[in-house]
Amino acid sequence: MKNSLVILALLGTVLASPLPVKKPSTTFSEPMWTIGQLGTASWYGDPFHGRVTANGEIYNMYELTAAHRTLPFGTQIRVTNLKNDRSVTLRVNDRGPYVPGRFLDVSYGAASQLNFVGSGLAEVRVELIRFPARHNGEWPLGNTTLAQIEASASTLAAGM
Repeated sequence: MKNSLVILALLGTVLASPLPVKKPSTTFSEPMWTIGQLGTASWYGDPFHGRVTANGEIYNMYELTAAHRTLPFGTQIRVTNLKNDRSVTLRVNDRGPYVPGRFLDVSYGAASQLNFVGSGLAEVRVELIRFPARHNGEWPLGNTTLAQIEASASTLAAGM
């Protein structure tokens, strides 16, 4: 009986211990996701209209969508133009931008609502509204690693 209790105690300790998480490798020097992340956004439109996005959808430049390097596809974000305080809710359906100094690409429709089509760039605040639901226990990752998503979720949980 005593041996059974010791085994159960050891098993409980092992199961309660966090599993080691391999740090994701990334070519980007920007930090992981934070609440209210600030940065430069750009928009993309006509040359990409009708083409396939990274998640397999056909890009419609008039929809309210965005490209982000690591957030899971389907993540909903609120983007606020810091110059005019206009906000819009977007859904991540693509990867990018791949231009240094930018961390978000928004659709033409989103840029129109945020009023920065003419300038092409805007300083924005991006807030996470909702991660997508898992499908069959899996995140819609694209090129995002599960470790990146878990780190993002941990950062968000710590700030709430």
